[in-house]
Amino acid sequence: MKRLLTIAALVASGLLPGCAQAPKGVTIVSDFDLNRYLGTWYEIARLDHFFERGLVNVTAEYSLRDDGGVKVVNRGFDPKKAEWREAVGKAYLADKRSVGRLKVSFFWPFYAPYNIIALDREGYTYAMVCSGNTSYLWILSRTPTLESAIRDRLIAGAKDWGFDTNDLIFVTQQQRGH
Repeated sequence: MKRLLTIAALVASGLLPGCAQAPKGVTIVSDFDLNRYLGTWYEIARLDHFFERGLVNVTAEYSLRDDGGVKVVNRGFDPKKAEWREAVGKAYLADKRSVGRLKVSFFWPFYAPYNIIALDREGYTYAMVCSGNTSYLWILSRTPTLESAIRDRLIAGAKDWGFDTNDLIFVTQQQRGH
């Protein structure tokens, strides 16, 4: 766990310069409802980073904190070590309540941007998230799988925004017990 916190701090400190912004040309969703976004999300695809490297069954769970922020629990299984890894952090809206821009911290005082750049407006069933640059990208779904047409549309949008979608890792989501 200490190693995971150290990694999170290094990552967050590397992201700080872009904390208030999305990558150039990337639009953050508006008309965002934080309460509808809360709950469990399954990671469908991501750009590779050492803090998630090799993990499968990756989820992110968001719940309200007493201080009005969001508790963030990221969890994934490392099949090589046959163990679960978990990082618990906190997030706060970075702008107006109706914009999908948050700042997230897994190691105080470091915060990183969490920009929601695509979202199923009707059902909040899928989302695409990035940081302050095009090196960090995640495609999320409320279910362990995402319809291929939706996934492909999100990937095409990410490519248009300058993300290297050829490097996306499609995350294995298998039946599991916690």
